[in-house]
Amino acid sequence: MTHDNTTLSRLPTYFISHGGGPWPWMKKEMGATYDQLAASLADMPRQIGRTPSAILMVSAHWESPVFTVQGNPRPPMIYDYGGFPAHTYEVRYASPGSPELAQRVQSLIAAAGLPAQIDPERGYDHGMFSPMAAMYPNADVPVVQLSLRRGLDPAEHLALGRAIAPLRDENVLIVGSGLSYHNLRNFGPQAHGVSKAFGDWLDQTSVNATPQERVQRLQDWASAPSARVAHPREEHLIPLMVAVGAAEGEAGERVYHEDAFMGGLVVSSYRFGAV
Repeated sequence: MTHDNTTLSRLPTYFISHGGGPWPWMKKEMGATYDQLAASLADMPRQIGRTPSAILMVSAHWESPVFTVQGNPRPPMIYDYGGFPAHTYEVRYASPGSPELAQRVQSLIAAAGLPAQIDPERGYDHGMFSPMAAMYPNADVPVVQLSLRRGLDPAEHLALGRAIAPLRDENVLIVGSGLSYHNLRNFGPQAHGVSKAFGDWLDQTSVNATPQERVQRLQDWASAPSARVAHPREEHLIPLMVAVGAAEGEAGERVYHEDAFMGGLVVSSYRFGAV
């Protein structure tokens, strides 16, 4: 996957809040709840100004003992959610995989001294197919998923981002898919204060801090205001580390924000690097 760098500028990276379960297929049930998130995701192709040759998606919903790349050329669906309407267990997002990109990703990670393997069977989870249904509804861009590594070490996932950064010059869009606030036991209006406290820290870190400060703050994220209320377990935050690591010295911008999502949550998405 090589491209003439004189004609293609480097792609930015993203950390997106991916919403709950199979929400794009629940318009009837959810009404306008996801309209703003859907609009922000649908705007990403316009922001980057061209169609990437592939997307590398780091989803909160896949953890592995070592960094693992999806090598399946035709990934099936993984319905990794419960309690949703029956029809949402039949949805399809039929984008192709890319074994070629999977090999490239594995070699980049291994070259950085990190453990990496390819899973030839793995399917798409909802951290991938729900946002992708809004970003590229025709499922016409190849997508490869990349796992988190168990232990969820922030520094290690920043290093993962640095390792895969060359893909940005190869017309591959790197997307970290999580949620800026993820505490399913503290949702709705009563969570506004804590989600805002953590969200303000996240804005400061992602948008206003120097690149050096940003890395330090992310490594120490658990000491942020309301950190462990916002993320009792951090798998939905760690994809941010990958997006930042892959655009380490570059500016961040908030590209999606709601102040009362699901009745009271402060949620955001960020882009790193110029467009």
